[in-house]
Amino acid sequence: MGSVIQGIALVLIIEGLAYALAPSLIERMLEAMRLMPLDMRRLIGVSAVAAGIAMLWILRTF
Repeated sequence: MGSVIQGIALVLIIEGLAYALAPSLIERMLEAMRLMPLDMRRLIGVSAVAAGIAMLWILRTF
């Protein structure tokens, strides 16, 4: 359970840094996402999940 909380904490730190250091970039990225078709957003989400699972598998294996 502790490693799950650590993972969530790291995500919050990275997200917070993005909003603190480049808020206008975040606004432009959100607008680009809004203009993207729903299927493309789903594909990006599934790809991110797959990449995360692959990274965890690699870290645990080696």
